[in-house]
Amino acid sequence: MAVFSGSITLSAKGFCDVHDITTKLRNILSASGLREGICCVILPGSTGGITTIEYEPGVLADLQEVLERIAPADKVYHHDAAWGDGNGFAHLRSALVGTSMAIPFSKGELVLGTWQQVVFIDFDNRPRNRKLHVQLVGEA
Repeated sequence: MAVFSGSITLSAKGFCDVHDITTKLRNILSASGLREGICCVILPGSTGGITTIEYEPGVLADLQEVLERIAPADKVYHHDAAWGDGNGFAHLRSALVGTSMAIPFSKGELVLGTWQQVVFIDFDNRPRNRKLHVQLVGEA
């Protein structure tokens, strides 16, 4: 069993800024030389999310609208009172979507559906640079 680590750096705008990271994950997997195993990706932070979705404008807009209904950006949250940063909604969205994902890979390819992409979503209320950690465990 081998372990391979990589990272993905993104410049994100916040407010549900969605980034398709599938190609970057495939590139890390290719560089690893591993053929069978599991790929784990995590945001070391609490105002973003990682999930899978069909990366097309309609469903991306639907996702953003649903998250706005569930955790509206214009509501005052207890977190905001504690820290004064106004991003309580971002923390809630992150908790709902999750900050990590595990994707199996087989024959050197991520096991994903035809229309399924892995995405990072920045929920914060300001632009930021993000660094996702990627770890592969598997066999060549």
